[in-house]
Amino acid sequence: MTFRMEADGLEWLFNPLHQIVSWGASGAMVFGGVVPYIPQYRDIKRTQNAEGFSTYVCLVLLVANILRILFWFGRHFESPLLWQSIVMIFTMLLMLKLCTEVRVTNELNLKRRSFAAADSKDEEIKVPPRRSYLGPSKKLETRGRTRTLLNPSFGLNEYC
Repeated sequence: MTFRMEADGLEWLFNPLHQIVSWGASGAMVFGGVVPYIPQYRDIKRTQNAEGFSTYVCLVLLVANILRILFWFGRHFESPLLWQSIVMIFTMLLMLKLCTEVRVTNELNLKRRSFAAADSKDEEIKVPPRRSYLGPSKKLETRGRTRTLLNPSFGLNEYC
């Protein structure tokens, strides 16, 4: 009987403690799935390289969480699981946005570099025009190179 009286006397401590643990567990359920993506997001943003990140995983998680939300409309389940799906969808959309931006930027930079390399290569390879006293000359461009033919009627097949 004295134990029961002590337990009733400590109820003022156990009820708030139970509420805190319950809220903590709910928060861990909601945000626990997002936590591993935080360092990945920061690393991709810092290095501007999304090569190791699979967008197919994002696709699978988006579909799974959308289906879970649709299932909730038919049969209600615990609200922390619903919030977990909403937070995961938001996180996956952020990750996809970042990866798309990084990949597009990298591809544009690569194309710019290849165009710049092609332009500088053409400038280095171009042969200055030569004057010939043997007859009329014709300039012929093949694969970015300029060549001068002394007689345009001869030797045209070797450049085409």
